[in-house]
Amino acid sequence: MYDGLSTAIVYEANTGDGRMSWDERRGFVRGDRRQIQTAVLGGADSDEPLMLPLEAIELDAFRRRHEHDTFWCGLLLGGCGLQLTTKLYTDRVCHFAHHPGSDGHPHLCGRRARGVSSADHLYVKSAAAAWLRSRDQQADVEFVQPEGAPIGSVVEIRFPRGGLRVHLDQTVEPSWDQVGCEPVLGVSVPVDRDTLIDRWYVHRIRLDSEGTARRVHIGTEAFARETEWFTLDQCEMTERGLSTPAVEQIVRSRSTRPVAQWNVGTVRKVPDAHARAKMLLRKLTDAIRVDVVVDSGFVVTEICRDIANLTGVGEEMEAQLAAAVSDAERWLEKQSHMRSQLFSELDDAIVASNLVQVRTLRKHLRAVAHHDRTDTENETMAAAEALLKAHAKRQQDAAAARRAKLQDERAAQAAGRAHKLLGILERREGRLSPEAMRKLVNEVVNEASQAGARIDSHQQDQINAWKKRADSSRARPQTARRAATSARTVAQAAGKAQPPAEAGHKEIHRRPLPQSLSWSVLDVSCPACDAPAGMHCTPNSLHPHQRRLEWFRRRFPNA
Repeated sequence: MYDGLSTAIVYEANTGDGRMSWDERRGFVRGDRRQIQTAVLGGADSDEPLMLPLEAIELDAFRRRHEHDTFWCGLLLGGCGLQLTTKLYTDRVCHFAHHPGSDGHPHLCGRRARGVSSADHLYVKSAAAAWLRSRDQQADVEFVQPEGAPIGSVVEIRFPRGGLRVHLDQTVEPSWDQVGCEPVLGVSVPVDRDTLIDRWYVHRIRLDSEGTARRVHIGTEAFARETEWFTLDQCEMTERGLSTPAVEQIVRSRSTRPVAQWNVGTVRKVPDAHARAKMLLRKLTDAIRVDVVVDSGFVVTEICRDIANLTGVGEEMEAQLAAAVSDAERWLEKQSHMRSQLFSELDDAIVASNLVQVRTLRKHLRAVAHHDRTDTENETMAAAEALLKAHAKRQQDAAAARRAKLQDERAAQAAGRAHKLLGILERREGRLSPEAMRKLVNEVVNEASQAGARIDSHQQDQINAWKKRADSSRARPQTARRAATSARTVAQAAGKAQPPAEAGHKEIHRRPLPQSLSWSVLDVSCPACDAPAGMHCTPNSLHPHQRRLEWFRRRFPNA
């Protein structure tokens, strides 16, 4: 037994209604089959995450370490806010679970994410706070929910100047044009080649499991480069934003020519003019292959400039270079014509709002005309971007409207079912067993929770009244038996007959009751709400049900 810690060791039990589990606090209870691997410590609104070990031997140590802690299905995890227990298995993974309800059935929780990564947003917040403290920096961390995204999809870290938006999944599309908010993408979030080319690099985030925690790593992904991963301690916040050692290397390579390394004391070998000419010819041939080199026109122009500055080659090589440059100039003319044609087609597609063609041409032009654009070309590209963004916004609005409509339809259907169930309860009042009544009341409550605002105040009052009756009916059988036994004892002691405790009993011949005794309606049970003799009717204790009054008058006609 671990004081202060909800625990459960599970044994199999073959029962008629499914597998049961032994809980040290509750005995045998119905097992919670949902695999919940994460929780929060201390309370429902806590932001301190915890991951449960998967193996039984590790769970024993975990329980000892958290002997005086409590685990919760946290609100920041999208959970219900109730306390959790730990379950130990030897033939499957261990996990958190809800305590069963008061009726012995599993608790119904609407939490969607329950796996190992379901608390990653809390681990990101914790790691970011520790990282910033080590650098004497401050920032606000918020779990934003744009476009109705579930909590945990996006984490925003806001600094006095700028910030980071961490996309842990694909629910929300990253915005690359938002000023002062740099996207950081989870490993499952895709990024296209054009974005990598335009931005030079993008940041990634990865969380690895270490014991009962998750460790944050930051990656830098660039075009035609493998993603390089670093710990948070290796990262810095600069004027450019989040920076890693890979970012520094990429920026240097884009800003200056790479410096070849050579040992001190050795003579640096410089290739002769002939070898350099052959290298330039090979590069020129490769650059003209549009499918291989991005923005080939810019690259070809640069190589032709290098060839023009080359000296010290022989006549034969000089002739080859001249011929290659002549071919390259003709190729550049064709490329220029094709570029103009593409921009013209893009203008026409924008006017016609042909989104498919706009998207295709924009992607092509971003690859072949990335440099040296004219003002007119920049305006055309900006118009294409605006058109695509407007279309994406309309799609998002339409999707939100569809979701709202679907939710409203579901709420309307749930409200209809709740109204129907309330009608059944009213019509069958007094004819339902307590168990059947409680079952119908539970169904009404569930439907009302889904119906939301479509349940009016009158219906809510009815539901609340039925809930009270259902709750009071749980202890009623024993109370009724005690009241009946007590009444019979008093009647026998007085030598008088006792009225029957239940309305369903047959009328029997009894000797007349003395007129000196006075009887009230509370001396008979109520066939409508099952209130026993001596107890008021529910839900309104001031006014007994009509059927109870009729039964009282029939039983005591002279009262």
